[in-house]
Amino acid sequence: MAGFLHESNTFLGIPTEYEDFLAVTLTRGQALIERWRGANHEIGGFVDGLAGAGIEIVPLLATLAIPSGTISAQCYERIASELLEDLSAALPLDGLLLALHGATVSEEFPDADGELLRRVRERTGPKLPIITTLDLHANVSPQMIELADATVVYRSNPHLDQRERGLEAALLMARTLRGEIRPAQAAEMPAMLIHISKQHTAEGPAFALYQSVQEVLAWPGILSASIAMGFYYADVQEMGVSLVAVADNDLELARRAAQHMAARIWSLRDDLTGELPSPADAVRAALASTEAPIAFMDVGDNVGAGSPANSTVLIREVINQNGRDAMVILHEPEAIQACLAKGPGQTIRLTVGEPKITIEGVIRSLSDGRFVERKVRHGGWGACDQGITAVVETAEGHTFVLTTRRMAPMSLEQVLSLGIKPELKKILIVKGVVAPRAAYEPVSARIVLVDTPGVTSDNPRHFEYKHRRSPLFPLD
Repeated sequence: MAGFLHESNTFLGIPTEYEDFLAVTLTRGQALIERWRGANHEIGGFVDGLAGAGIEIVPLLATLAIPSGTISAQCYERIASELLEDLSAALPLDGLLLALHGATVSEEFPDADGELLRRVRERTGPKLPIITTLDLHANVSPQMIELADATVVYRSNPHLDQRERGLEAALLMARTLRGEIRPAQAAEMPAMLIHISKQHTAEGPAFALYQSVQEVLAWPGILSASIAMGFYYADVQEMGVSLVAVADNDLELARRAAQHMAARIWSLRDDLTGELPSPADAVRAALASTEAPIAFMDVGDNVGAGSPANSTVLIREVINQNGRDAMVILHEPEAIQACLAKGPGQTIRLTVGEPKITIEGVIRSLSDGRFVERKVRHGGWGACDQGITAVVETAEGHTFVLTTRRMAPMSLEQVLSLGIKPELKKILIVKGVVAPRAAYEPVSARIVLVDTPGVTSDNPRHFEYKHRRSPLFPLD
């Protein structure tokens, strides 16, 4: 078993390097088992599912990095080489479980996941069973489908079912090795995109899509069925929606199942786009409301899709409209140094974020920024580290959480560990779209998605694509 996961936003100018993977997790050999056993992640599902099936686990390499820019050629080659080196040393094997993201892009290989599978197949030959797991936001390529025997995609956004999908993949592998099944898979790639704001699988049109998945799963002979909603912040040929079905030794059945799901998703294409309120309108409505707190999802600065985590568009609008008691988390390593020089309890004046704003307030606390999430949350996060963190509170009651490292807001422990009580705020500015809902819905009176600018804008028309397929709804 192995894993190489990264969601690559090609519209970010800064490449992702090897150190970015080391900063999150990179384990090889037995350390992989120790790191992932019991985790709410597909690799945790691999470990526990294989162990439960009595299958000997041969751990290779597993690594992931926070969503960011295109992986540098040097970084990709180093990780791929290390993984393949471990694979070659482990051969012969009976099967391979491989956790991929599906929207990984390197400077040299737009279909970086497919390229890794190609190299793996070169080493293993065509007969070794390979089963992969993918993120719900995968851009699935024909090469990825051709080179794997079965593909299992998350079915939940927020991603709360990663461990389940890892267990599903491990069970498919166990049944394959016992000779009970022989997986055959097919995929359909309808020419369409789904706005990120419409990808909440528990409601609206996205929920209806997964009814078609359940229908297909009930067909005799179907082993697995998946929707990959795509990732339109990666400008690649295969960008867009994919439907994947796995059948037992029946490729034609898998094709019919994938086509059935594709027809359903195409029929709902108009419902899967939409418009969000502007920052000015969203703030105005929130300040006029008696509800509190209202959680604004800062769609254009969605850290989970690779954004810089430093947009001040929404907090600036709150300040301009004389709002009070807002909370925002900003990636601000330089401001942290100024806070460290002053110390807790001191008044400080800082220029933060983009666009730049000047704030003045009291440094309420300084911490190491480490926290632990024990509940099932998007991304399977457990132990987290956002680097040295400062909490600055202004006279208007605005709470600025300044972090040294970018951290996607998947866990409420990110602020609870700092002594902040989010339920007492009027406005919570959350740098995500759907993924943070599991954390923030329990403490929010209402969730509002806002059409903010940035490299993760909800509207794909805001991006200049050079490599996508055409025509592609709703762009064409």
